[in-house]
Amino acid sequence: MASYYPPVGFHFRVEFPSNIEGADTTNDFQFQSVSGLSVDMETEEIAEGGENRFKHRIPVRTKYPNLVLKRGMMVNSGLIEWCRKALENFEIVPVDIIVKLLNEKHEPLQSWNVIHAYPVKWDVGDFNAEENKLVIETLELSYNYFKILS
Repeated sequence: MASYYPPVGFHFRVEFPSNIEGADTTNDFQFQSVSGLSVDMETEEIAEGGENRFKHRIPVRTKYPNLVLKRGMMVNSGLIEWCRKALENFEIVPVDIIVKLLNEKHEPLQSWNVIHAYPVKWDVGDFNAEENKLVIETLELSYNYFKILS
């Protein structure tokens, strides 16, 4: 019997600094989903003179997509206040965010330190009187890069 099982993806926590420009974010850690923790290597093609069978592909830089966080809409949220200041008043305050994948004892299995994140989009889900569901808000954050913490 195997002693290792891959971790489940539904037990995680997102940690923001507890005080972002005066906004209390101590309760802003529960999210429905997190996506955008990926990295791509951009390459540049160089054609060599006299060699027509292929082109050399040289690595140039890494590219990171936006971090997308989804959760049930919260009223009077310090995190949303931080987003509103950035999106409405262009008061951009980048922060470092930590995303933690947790085990059954609520201990981190793996953590990602997302560096220099700031909001670029805030979306509130549709209202529909014919459906019985929660209002979901989506936060989209741009960031420079992430580091995997051991």
